Amino acid sequence: MPLLSSDHVLASCPVNTNSVSTRTNVANSRMPNIKVFSGTSHPDLAQRIVDRLGIDVGKVVTKKFSNLETCVEIGESVRGEDVYIIQSGSGEVNDNLMELLIMINACKIASASRVTAVIPCFPYARQDKKDKELFRDFVIGNQSRAPISAKLVANMLSVAGADHIITMDLHASQIQGFFDIPVDNLFAEPAVLKWIKENIPEWRNSIIVSPDAGGAKRVTSIADRLNVEFALIHKERKKANEVASMVLVGDVKERIAILVDDMADTCGTICHAAEKLTEAGATKVYAILTHGIFSGPAISRINNACFEAVVVTNTIPQDGHMKECPKIRCIDVSMMFAEAVRRTHNGESVSYLFSNVPY
Repeated sequence: MPLLSSDHVLASCPVNTNSVSTRTNVANSRMPNIKVFSGTSHPDLAQRIVDRLGIDVGKVVTKKFSNLETCVEIGESVRGEDVYIIQSGSGEVNDNLMELLIMINACKIASASRVTAVIPCFPYARQDKKDKELFRDFVIGNQSRAPISAKLVANMLSVAGADHIITMDLHASQIQGFFDIPVDNLFAEPAVLKWIKENIPEWRNSIIVSPDAGGAKRVTSIADRLNVEFALIHKERKKANEVASMVLVGDVKERIAILVDDMADTCGTICHAAEKLTEAGATKVYAILTHGIFSGPAISRINNACFEAVVVTNTIPQDGHMKECPKIRCIDVSMMFAEAVRRTHNGESVSYLFSNVPY
């Protein structure tokens, strides 16, 4: 019996156009059009993200009343849309958080199909447990009355109407468990590895150092992928933002020390750590941080410290900091957030981004 041609097969198998139309309609209902809005905390990052996605930033007007209440007006229809709101927990943290909550709620009650909060730097992430160390001056006896503010923020985002959260390098990955909605915690590690290999010629003679015991998992992961050794510094605090003592565990003599941490605020810890590493014989000291908050005396401390460079990502605006301090370098992570948004919108896995930098 002769084989049928493909044309013959197609001709002899009539297509049910109604079923195809139904499947298309179902697919479209599950994957609506995309809208990306930006809060006022980091418009530059939002613009970089939409540029990579090939779309425009959605129209939104944000203003304050005379009593400083925040007012947000969404300037275009979001009915049935897949909405992404980009707002980082930087600058005026409380105002920016409130603005994000109002924008989420505004989109939700305007019948958006799904609202995703893209929060590059999660606010209040350091207050993730009842920690006597951070509130030592307020502890009575052995009873800590410290709040778990990260959980409160998680509740507020959920109540506002967020269906999904995309963030980067949470202070503690367990914060994802504070939510009853999906949370994608991206890692800056792939971009950090790329920067080290491209900008530190002698990286094979380096040692990755954690400025505290809590970051041991982070530095061991990077050290394993670079095939170098790691060390850590044990620190004790007298109170928040003030380090009492440090002990180096590991040998850094005649090596390039690369300090890695998730964030730096007043920079007291990393500057003390850099001094400790230099005293222990490190030839050069770099610091690589995901979130460069740089509040208070941070910039002057970095300028006076022995760093070759302090490398941060642009989860927080860094243009002003870089003008004040020539040691600060910035890694652009907009491509990681853009790819996370694209994959989420298309219903694809984002696990590729945990170990790779998208092109």
